Amino acid sequence: MFQNLTRQQVHVAPPSNPSFLNEATSYLRQYSEECEIPYYQFLRREGKVRREIEASGFYTQTTEELRYGAKLAWRNNNRCIGRLYWKTLKVNDYRHLSSAEEIYHALLDHLAMATNDGNLRSVITIFAPERPGFPSARIWNSQLIRYAGYRQADGSILGDPINVNFTEIALEMGWRPSQRTNFDVLPLIIQAAGDAPRLFEIPPEFVLEVPMSHPSIDMRPLDLKWHAVPVISNMRLEIGGISYPAAPFNGWYMGTEIGARNFGDNDRYNQLPALAKLMGLDTSSNISLWKDRALVELNVAVLHSFAKHGVKIIDHHTASEYFLHHRQQEADKGRTTTADWDWIVPPISGSACPVFHHTYPDTVHKPNFFNMPDAY
Repeated sequence: MFQNLTRQQVHVAPPSNPSFLNEATSYLRQYSEECEIPYYQFLRREGKVRREIEASGFYTQTTEELRYGAKLAWRNNNRCIGRLYWKTLKVNDYRHLSSAEEIYHALLDHLAMATNDGNLRSVITIFAPERPGFPSARIWNSQLIRYAGYRQADGSILGDPINVNFTEIALEMGWRPSQRTNFDVLPLIIQAAGDAPRLFEIPPEFVLEVPMSHPSIDMRPLDLKWHAVPVISNMRLEIGGISYPAAPFNGWYMGTEIGARNFGDNDRYNQLPALAKLMGLDTSSNISLWKDRALVELNVAVLHSFAKHGVKIIDHHTASEYFLHHRQQEADKGRTTTADWDWIVPPISGSACPVFHHTYPDTVHKPNFFNMPDAY
């Protein structure tokens, strides 16, 4: 539930930057107020942070400040419909890790923790921040689990077209899939601070996949499946002026992310024509609404398949209701919920979902997650 969020450029405050100090103290104040930390403790902590910044242009957040800031980043993200659960985010503080090998094993731990035998958990794993004069690690993948896209000689794409460029980079770096299929899990490319990028395979036992089936349509000819856990890995986390470029995080899928977008989009797997043919629909004219009918059944298949295999997922109607529940909870706390309407409203049955009928301020608050330019 965390895809395609607001694009911003990476910024690291230089020494003696007043805005950096203001962001740091502003976050400390919010953290102290919401966590009910005594005021004298806030003043003591604020003074220490001020001295650190004045001396070095930087400061180090405590694990508690980091954990709460990551949760606030989820709560503040305008393009996420699943923010009702922001307090439940499991935060792994791995700022002490530096080598690509260490980061790789931490990412496997993240996948295992998040997958949880299908009862998915929201997890974020945070590595060392970017700071003046010191580069940080980067994870080149857009998500930890993605399917390869192979450009064919005739111009067609085998696999996921969105990942063609990344797939070519992986192949150039020496990745050799045993065979080329529509659903080959890409390797991880990790670049430790100051080092060249390295390629790591994800062992199959860390990738839970769900084969697609439908309660009344034989979908076996389509041979579709999808991975269970969406771990976004190419966004920077910003807390109190500090940027964490390597901070992969996950929730769980809303069904339409797979059924309407990954499977349904023309520039992705484009499965509507094939499913419409299986359903015997008249595709000669738009007036038959064959795309709509196939799209609904494709989403039925996704929800049915995840439920059949005991993997957590949420439908778009329930997600919409939960978002409004979150909005009310925030209002009860005296806070206004911001949102990007274009992304909160699901890609199918928009007006049938309650979020459609509300407006939201699209103000960006921090802490938050921001897109970065691709590392490659």
